Amino acid sequence: MAIRIAIADDQELVRAGLRMIIEGESDLEVVAEAANGEEAVAMTLHSHPDVLLMDVQMPGLDGIRATQRIVAAGATSATRVLMLTTFDLDEYVYEAMRAGASGFLLKDLPGEDLVIAIWQAARGSDVLAWVWTLFSRLRQALSFSIAL
Repeated sequence: MAIRIAIADDQELVRAGLRMIIEGESDLEVVAEAANGEEAVAMTLHSHPDVLLMDVQMPGLDGIRATQRIVAAGATSATRVLMLTTFDLDEYVYEAMRAGASGFLLKDLPGEDLVIAIWQAARGSDVLAWVWTLFSRLRQALSFSIAL
């Protein structure tokens, strides 16, 4: 059974890029998309995805406040929220985790790392950007040394 994923980001190009990465995996399926926090709350309550990729900064209701509403609704306790951002700010990480997010990722991570993070979140693990940054750098270093 495929992992059901919803994407919430105010930039259509970002949503399309995330969808392309996800749809390249046979065990992942995009079931809904939203362009702002209000839409993200409504779609999550309606479609009950396994994992929600949520942008931190969106117009109107931001991703952190939307995550709080989703968690407070309780009906979506199975949905794991992974926050995405271009801003590597500790306060975003703390706020996101306090809001109930299951993880926090930077948008510059490689696509294969996003897929791994989705799998981990769907299995119930928390995912933090610094861990994935370290993992990516280690993997790149090993790939580089193996190529020599």
